[in-house]
Amino acid sequence: MEKHNEQLLRKLPSVDVLLKDPGLERSIAEAGRKVVADSVRRAVDEVRELLLAQTESELDESTIHQKIIANTKRLIKSVTSPYYRRVVNATGIILHTGLGRAVIPPQALHQIQDELSGYSLLQTDPETGKRTKRDARIEQLLQRLTGAEAATVVNNNAAATSIVLNTIAKDKEVIVSRGQLVEIGGSFRLPDVMSFSGAKLVEVGATNKTHPRDYINAITENTAAILRVHPSNYKIQGFSSEVPLDELVEIAHSNKLTMIDDVGAGALIDFSQFGFEPEPTLNESISKGADLVTASADKLIGASQGGIILGKAKLIEAVRKNQFARIVRVGKLTLVALEATLKLFLDESMALGHVPTLQMLRRNDSEIAKEAKRIASRLGNSISDCAVTTTAGFSQMGSGSLPTQNLATTLIALRPEKISADSLANQLRQYSTPVFARIRNDQVLIDPRTLMTGDDKIVIESLLEILGNKQ
Repeated sequence: MEKHNEQLLRKLPSVDVLLKDPGLERSIAEAGRKVVADSVRRAVDEVRELLLAQTESELDESTIHQKIIANTKRLIKSVTSPYYRRVVNATGIILHTGLGRAVIPPQALHQIQDELSGYSLLQTDPETGKRTKRDARIEQLLQRLTGAEAATVVNNNAAATSIVLNTIAKDKEVIVSRGQLVEIGGSFRLPDVMSFSGAKLVEVGATNKTHPRDYINAITENTAAILRVHPSNYKIQGFSSEVPLDELVEIAHSNKLTMIDDVGAGALIDFSQFGFEPEPTLNESISKGADLVTASADKLIGASQGGIILGKAKLIEAVRKNQFARIVRVGKLTLVALEATLKLFLDESMALGHVPTLQMLRRNDSEIAKEAKRIASRLGNSISDCAVTTTAGFSQMGSGSLPTQNLATTLIALRPEKISADSLANQLRQYSTPVFARIRNDQVLIDPRTLMTGDDKIVIESLLEILGNKQ
């Protein structure tokens, strides 16, 4: 047996011989010799295991050589191909957390490419040559858009809330309604965020109803602030009520407390004009007197991930001086993406026309239906063993934005006959450009609302390849 194994293993070429194979020349030039050499060794080990298991004992040396080269190329691709790459979002969830949330506006991508290809201005004043605030430009834009005295930006809204609480209320009490003790993505809960910040949570009211007297009665000599948290990822309906922001501001200021307003999704425009239920806006919060306002930069604003902090200049300056500010600060990529996006909001029509999140949100029902029928017709005429229909359905904003406000859409429903819906969805995700869809009632559902320009071709091509053309 040992002699037989030795004979099999003699068929394996050496790493040096394999590295001289013409089929690997391009790989060495693109990925580097070390990456290719490591991949060759792994490929040799894979074939060695096959030979020892006697599953490939009849292979000649030439076939083994080519098998190792093919395995090497596969391994090189697994190492060098981008993981964070383009996918097709056919789920109808506009802010899909697993798929990168907001699609960055083209203007932001162009600015990143044009201005960050070399050294770039970050925190140096061109006039004086001295160091300045790296988010000075973001502050200017937010001041203009919201009327806030000052502003800064950190890496997400949880960080914004944490650093604000740590700055204002470390070792002190912060009053919050029980109906606002939200859990955000990844099982992070507001009470945990507050505990991490060093602030002491004081819960008031009931889950469904909180009254002004609940806040007033909870104020002690150790109270530092009142915190309002907009429950952007759920909604309490029925017998419920919360204290309006202007009343909370009056209670806070009459007791010399700081009023903090966490508006969550961070709207810069009034979404009720498009038929949605009113969503708190940043400028509304500032105009009603909130001292500090926190929000996400990548939800209803549609920029890259970030946490916006607005408010009184003295308080913002204190936040900037907090020891945690450096830990949660953002880099140039985030700043450029946010700058380019915020500039679009200087003219609301520009934002509505160029921010992908807002474009998808406002997409015309008849336009979606027309595209769904076109794609369904193309597929129905081309693929075999699969029923293709269109059906009414709903899209969602996602990522804890505009909860319970479904968006009417037209879905393309695929019911394969020879494979399961789960298998079809899995193969779509494994396609060269991954396609993510929904599964319901043994059907794969494609929602045109979240398809970008050209995505329809990828959807059709992937399904043709997976399900096959009609004979």
